[in-house]
Amino acid sequence: MTSQHVVGYDGMWAPAGKDPRVMANPVGELATIREYLTNYRLTLGMKCDDLTPEQLATRSVPPSTMSLLGLIRHMARVEHNWFQRSLQGRRDIPRLYWSADNHDLDFDGAVAEAGVVEDAFAAWKAQIAAADEWLDGLTDLDATVRTPHGEEASIRDILIHMIEEYARHCGHADLLRECIDGRTGQ
Repeated sequence: MTSQHVVGYDGMWAPAGKDPRVMANPVGELATIREYLTNYRLTLGMKCDDLTPEQLATRSVPPSTMSLLGLIRHMARVEHNWFQRSLQGRRDIPRLYWSADNHDLDFDGAVAEAGVVEDAFAAWKAQIAAADEWLDGLTDLDATVRTPHGEEASIRDILIHMIEEYARHCGHADLLRECIDGRTGQ
């Protein structure tokens, strides 16, 4: 499929003035981290906009099970793991989109059903809201926590990892979306 270039967008994903992402040159390390994290979250969501359940569940190149819907489920799982289980130490709550029998349930369970799509986006948005609420009270990026695997990590390191995780998967989302309908843009 050829690339679709939307007239008037000048190579951007959204028309000027309609892009929800903000590049505000924030002051301070935490504000900068939060801006990047927010923008990558928005980017992933934008790459999924206006697609059917079938399109969202369209897999990449075999044998990969990666799809846009799988990425949403995966990032809900990642947000939950890092913000709830690691940063807040809430290891007693069940993991999202994971089982002892299937560690790739986030991608493997991403099927073209409206209920699966609704559940994935609801879970992802709920995890983002919970993470942002926790971040609102954060004052010390140097503090350390123990991950569920028992490793010590600084809050800063985990937050930078979250940015890296989103950046990598937004790159995947770019390619997946282009394969679905040819739409490209930043």
